[in-house]
Amino acid sequence: MNHPHLLRWREHAARDEGSLSLEALILFPVLILVLCLIIAFGRIQAAGNVVDTAARNAARAASLERSGGAGSAAGERVAQDVLSQQGLPCTSVSTSISTGGFSARLGDPSVTTATVSCTVRLSDIGMPGLPGSKTITANFTSPIDTYRQRN
Repeated sequence: MNHPHLLRWREHAARDEGSLSLEALILFPVLILVLCLIIAFGRIQAAGNVVDTAARNAARAASLERSGGAGSAAGERVAQDVLSQQGLPCTSVSTSISTGGFSARLGDPSVTTATVSCTVRLSDIGMPGLPGSKTITANFTSPIDTYRQRN
């Protein structure tokens, strides 16, 4: 027993068979691009947090020393330690510690500033149009104890 409305439904279903695979074919690359963007922005954000922490800890370590040379060495060492402990794979790292505050007279307020730069690789994400790497830089300034003996 063939009803006319069942025949129409079967004809309609037969015409729509390929539309799902066509929709998937169009939508799949878009979803992959969105996923790649999320991964890239997440990597940049995470790297920014780690570089910021490295700069903050480096400035603090430098400000606790008694001389500019010791402050610079301590700041660079702490920045490298933070980057390696956090597992941030930098292709290049640059650390700069300003130690001019150590030449201030005892009793005068002074500061030391740490600048940490890390180049993070993005080329392994494999998204067209995405740069191969991004350099992230953070600065942090820490006060030097005004009445602490300096060399």
